[in-house]
Amino acid sequence: MIEVTKQSDETYSVTASGKRTTQHQVTLTNDYYQKLTGGKVSPETLIERSFEFLLEREPNTSILGRFELPVINRYFPEYEREIGRRL
Repeated sequence: MIEVTKQSDETYSVTASGKRTTQHQVTLTNDYYQKLTGGKVSPETLIERSFEFLLEREPNTSILGRFELPVINRYFPEYEREIGRRL
């Protein structure tokens, strides 16, 4: 289960439940949000789908506790292309 809560304009709290529940703080700038979604879905939906993407590749305990969303693309170069298909 993934729960995304907006904390401020660009900061979101994410709770990812698995064998262990983990907390994450994700920063999402409006520019990157627009680049990936064109405004077609909410920022919360983008982050939730991004965590689904990550959880298919690693356990929630391996996901960074605090990061900016573009960091995902550094670890997984297919992220931006794949996330576009999921939205």
